[in-house]
Amino acid sequence: MINKITIIGVGLIGGSLAKAIKENNLAKVVFGYGRDQARLEEAKKSNIIDELSTNIQEAVDNANIIVIATPVGIFQNIFNEIKSLISDDVIITDVGSTKTNIVNIAQNALGEKSSCFVPAHPIAGKERSGFEASDANLFNGKKVIITPLENSEPEKIKLIEDIWRSVGAEVDFMNPASHDELLGMTSHLPHMLAFSLVNYLVDQNPTASIYAAGGFKDFSRIASGDPIMWRDICLQNQDQIIRHLKGYQATLDDLVNALDDENSEKLEALFATAKKTRDSWVG
Repeated sequence: MINKITIIGVGLIGGSLAKAIKENNLAKVVFGYGRDQARLEEAKKSNIIDELSTNIQEAVDNANIIVIATPVGIFQNIFNEIKSLISDDVIITDVGSTKTNIVNIAQNALGEKSSCFVPAHPIAGKERSGFEASDANLFNGKKVIITPLENSEPEKIKLIEDIWRSVGAEVDFMNPASHDELLGMTSHLPHMLAFSLVNYLVDQNPTASIYAAGGFKDFSRIASGDPIMWRDICLQNQDQIIRHLKGYQATLDDLVNALDDENSEKLEALFATAKKTRDSWVG
């Protein structure tokens, strides 16, 4: 059993991981760090964490594993704060939705100590944020992508893999660039579309939502995601997001052209292809 795991950022993902670690008896102490003392105390009362502090040195002191679960936009500050406080034996990992920039930031900030860093991304979540929405079963059957650095120590990679498998996740490995290209398409693009759809509806007719049925609610559900988190993801993975938005825009142009031409065969073919593909995914 691991002695101490510190979670930096006890929100939805950090809180869910903390719960899962505790339920599976993976650590003697799950330590929560954040800037809001009252929120941390609420998380402790809810049995999400065992101990807490708003002092970063106290939080990382004697930690075997440090999990960074904050918005990706503040990773730079966190790496800078902990660099002088950590030993060579510690393992640093994260749950961030982008990887290339995070790896570059870690290497620049941590220097030789970047060998302690094992980047990871659990592909799981909810539209709600905060530890109140946390769920120990959030990662069951979900993918976690680990993107090791070239100098990441093999035994540290293996321990992070084992933890994720122990909380029910399926673990895959890929390089940071491949991760960002893939998630830019499967996660970041859909969120951009959901945000844009809701804003478009409001701009066109603010009262239209009272007539929105299941289709609109299903499509727009993820627009309830944390705006700060998604702002940071966009800025961290902007090249891939822009590329996929332009690609998607081209498919919309095809649809507009088919409608303009009243091309029923092309419309039906577009819809049939999408239906066949979607049905094959969900069985």
